[in-house]
Amino acid sequence: MEHDLVVIGGGAAGLFAALTAKATQPTAHVLVLEKSGVLLAKVKVSGGGRCNVTHSCFDPKQLVDHYPRGSKELLGPFHTFQPRHMVDWLEARGVQLKTEADGRMFPVTDSSETIISCLLAEAKRLGCVIQLRQQIESIIPSDKGFVLTYVDGTHLLAKRVVLATGSSLKGYEWAQQLGHSIHSPVPSLFTFNVPSSPLKDLSGIAVNPVELQLKDTLFTHTGPLLITHFGFSGPAALKLSAWAARHLFEKNYHVELVINWLPNFSLEEISQQLTAFKSQSPQKVLGNENLFKLPKNLWRTLLGTLHDQRMNQFSIKAIHSIAQKFHADTYQVEGKTTNKEEFVTCGGVALKEVHFKTMESKVCPGLFFAGEVLDIDGITGGFNFQNAWTTGYLAGTHALT
Repeated sequence: MEHDLVVIGGGAAGLFAALTAKATQPTAHVLVLEKSGVLLAKVKVSGGGRCNVTHSCFDPKQLVDHYPRGSKELLGPFHTFQPRHMVDWLEARGVQLKTEADGRMFPVTDSSETIISCLLAEAKRLGCVIQLRQQIESIIPSDKGFVLTYVDGTHLLAKRVVLATGSSLKGYEWAQQLGHSIHSPVPSLFTFNVPSSPLKDLSGIAVNPVELQLKDTLFTHTGPLLITHFGFSGPAALKLSAWAARHLFEKNYHVELVINWLPNFSLEEISQQLTAFKSQSPQKVLGNENLFKLPKNLWRTLLGTLHDQRMNQFSIKAIHSIAQKFHADTYQVEGKTTNKEEFVTCGGVALKEVHFKTMESKVCPGLFFAGEVLDIDGITGGFNFQNAWTTGYLAGTHALT
């Protein structure tokens, strides 16, 4: 039997592409092939099992700023299908979302099963055929489309194919065999391990804002930082890791991290404030004063052995040294920590080889892409899911036209 469309990959992007294609062409035969025994595996574990469906950023120009790779290419697609459209799509099928303080959007049930049930019910209603544990060995173009060969030697015919294989190495291999360039996949969105950190006893303390920079690079990010028992986490660390993913990989995650604990003050302003305090209160102990309203234990720890000295004991040089510590505090990163259930990959199919109005390949007609198989990644799960919904929607809309 010849299928009008075969979608390879039963994750968020693949299933949404199949649903959209079937809704666009109800009489078409749409087949979804998933290599594992489970559909929507990442949807299930996202957000600790609550599913961070998308993000409440409804301006495409602002939305693209949350993608270290793919921002330029996604601007057009987000004008066609963005978080507002996904919210409306779910609401039309009885699923209500809620927005948390940081902009992340979850089903009001706080259960990923709500999203999974909705997508699977829609697949059943539309008549999408889904097959699990399908091991495809090769995809070969033919006069009528593509020949997909299974590991047991059997094959099927497809007029069009959507590749939505996530970060699967097999998906990259197929794309390469079909003429595409692949940017080698490396981890993105992780926290920093600093075994030598003198701050580990302060685990759980959060500081907002701080400015992080990888020493001797232009990679920098300002935002909330969380001190942990292994080093540093929080939005500032995660976002810096995403934008610097390739650099960090090349350095084997051994870099110097520079922390500006007081980004709202220049180095000169910090020195001036310390000098003025010395002049006004020479007998006061610096560790007791917390001039810049940092968490008390962090303030004293950063001062080190100087925390119990009186102001009149500090020389001009010592004051400058303290200011420098708060302005550019350096730590040696010696690795990363990743939540493997929500693993995000930087890398994939080169974006210049894909038409982003349709998601069709520029080098292999009839081949479409959706989701993480592309060299696109967002800074949190919700942005990555929105990439899946958007590219899946475009691929599904155009694959059968």
